[in-house]
Formats: sequence, C-alpha cells, structure tokens
Amino acid sequence: MASEHYFSSAPGSDLKLRHITVKIAGAIREVTTANAVFSPEHIDTGTKVLMREAPLPSGGGNVLDLGCGWGPISLHLALADPSATVWAVDVNERALELVRINATKLGLTNINAVLPTDVPDSVIFAGIWSNPPIRVGKAELHAMLTHWLPRLALGSDAWLVVQRNLGSDSLQRWLADEFPDTLEVSRHAMDKGFRILRTHKL
Repeated sequence: MASEHYFSSAPGSDLKLRHITVKIAGAIREVTTANAVFSPEHIDTGTKVLMREAPLPSGGGNVLDLGCGWGPISLHLALADPSATVWAVDVNERALELVRINATKLGLTNINAVLPTDVPDSVIFAGIWSNPPIRVGKAELHAMLTHWLPRLALGSDAWLVVQRNLGSDSLQRWLADEFPDTLEVSRHAMDKGFRILRTHKL
C-alpha cells in the first residue's frame, strides 16, 4: 500500500468494503466505501464545505463531479436534481464501482460513473463541482482543469473547493491567467480553511 494512492487507476490491494452513515441532501443515508479510495471513513471537510456552500443544480442537463471518489458529491447532485444527468468521473476504478453501488442503494438512475476517457466529447456541462485532487501535483491538476473547464456551457459555473494552505489562492490566480477571456474567477465562500472558487463561463 505504500505506493498506492486514491488516484491509482486500479488499486492492487484486496477490496475491503465498509458501510458508513453520512448526511447527503439533508438526510442521513447509509453508503458503501472501501480502502484505496479518498476519505473512506467519512465525508471529508472540504467536500462538506462544497456541498454546503455551492449552489445545487436545478435545470437538468449534464453536470460533472470531477474526481468523484466514492460519490458523495455525485449523490448530492443527483438527489437535488433528478432531472440532471450526473457524470461521476474518476481515474480510480474502485471508486467508480462504489459510486454505482451507492447510486443503486439510493435508487438513483441519473448517475454515470465513468473514467475520464468514457465521457463523450460532445457532452457540455451545465455545471461542474469538484474537490480536485491537489496532491497529484500542479502539472497534472492544471492539465485536468484545462481539459474540463472549457466544457462548461456558456453562462454556467464550476465550483472548486481547495484548502487555503494547499494553494487555493495560487490556483485562483492561475485560473484567471489561463482563461482570461473565457472564465471569470472569483472566491465564492470561505470556511474551515477551505475556499470555494467559482469559475463562470463567459
């Protein structure tokens, strides 16, 4: 396990499922998590801040949970707007299987849990929500955002939660410099050392 991370594509450790109770979309729900995925014992603080502070989808269409893990944000979005199609995207195949298990457990049929390469190029998003994997490194993080943020529909928003001491301010500056004519970047909220960055597609 020393070299295995939650952003490994196919974790090699033996699968150890666990069942936890969490609050999602205003109710306590039982979900399934496992080892070798991000925050398997609870919903991490950054994700909680994002779920509490970022506006929810309401108009249907395609929405993206980028770096979905076992699925708390995807489940949150799908329950909030049953007319939306939620794309739960992650490189960790174990995490994607957990999203599918949890969607089935909660009776949700509007979640597609897929690898990044399985999202059709034609899909444009009415919104993006993400607790991005900062620890993959700056180059990989920037490449990921450069790929997905331009796929926002005009007038739509991406909501990113980033811990202040892990570079939220520098990421905000980079986004503004990288997309000066197409994205308006602002700080939407701050809580518990986390910043919610809003990127609005112009």
